[in-house]
Amino acid sequence: MEHDLPPVLSLDIGGTKLAAGVVTGDGRIHGWQLAPTLRDDGPRRVLSRLFDLGRKAIAEAGVPQVAAVGISCGGPLDAAAGVLECPPHLPGWIDIPIGAMATEAYGVPSALENDATAAALGEHRHGAGRGTSTMLYLTVSTGVGGGAVIGGRLHRGAAGNGGELGHVMVRPGGRACSCGRRGCLEAYASGTSIAERAREAIAAGRTSSLSAIELPTAEDVSLAAAAGDALATEIWNETTEALGTAITDLVNAFEPELVVLGGGVTRSGARLLDPVTAAVARDAMPPAARAARIELAQLGAGVCVVGAGAVAHDLVSGKTDA
Repeated sequence: MEHDLPPVLSLDIGGTKLAAGVVTGDGRIHGWQLAPTLRDDGPRRVLSRLFDLGRKAIAEAGVPQVAAVGISCGGPLDAAAGVLECPPHLPGWIDIPIGAMATEAYGVPSALENDATAAALGEHRHGAGRGTSTMLYLTVSTGVGGGAVIGGRLHRGAAGNGGELGHVMVRPGGRACSCGRRGCLEAYASGTSIAERAREAIAAGRTSSLSAIELPTAEDVSLAAAAGDALATEIWNETTEALGTAITDLVNAFEPELVVLGGGVTRSGARLLDPVTAAVARDAMPPAARAARIELAQLGAGVCVVGAGAVAHDLVSGKTDA
């Protein structure tokens, strides 16, 4: 039984924030800790802070010992070797053996997982995807990532970096993406892209209520679109159209029971969910469209910590299925 699993330590390394918590078998986080990443300090100092954060989480959770450590971070990475290869959100982090470092720091086994894949596992096991066999997860935030559970198994890909759903092509030759290609979903649906398009349009002379905001964010664009601002509506429609196109293709390819949308941009709720759902219902192949529900994630900001905890629990139990 999952509830009988021992507590594990879960660590998440983001571009701006570090998070740590003790995760129990029911997916609950105890002793939750947050700190700024301060990535310019370099890997040694950042990881020293992260491991101290983990020790604080263990102390606040009141557990004498954790059975394993799960670590969540953006890729590319080598999960089997526990090595961060060259994550773009952490410049200068090349071939960092974080798994071995965590094992040395805490004296227990460790497991490394791509953050979006960990989030998919967290939602599948403890959130919106409980009870499903085939589920897709997309996080729409600063960037766009994702993961897939297929036939009850977490799909990691041949090298452990599967689930790069943000780099599904939605407009060949379109906007430049951070990956170096053009026309990726991330270049149209990420919070970064939404804000950039607003700023570019205002700088080019477009009239908008957003002009009153020095640096409009994706949330500002969403709210302005809801209020009827023409520029914001244009950008928002382009965003939901790109998401709808990508998810339609994924639904056709995988015929999932459920597509879960998480991340900061999804805080707009129905303004995002309704047009995306309508696009999939309209454009996906009818059997796949009928099979798939599209819902918002349930785990919120702690999803990667919960997911990395699930990975650590799998390490302890010897489980390899999602």
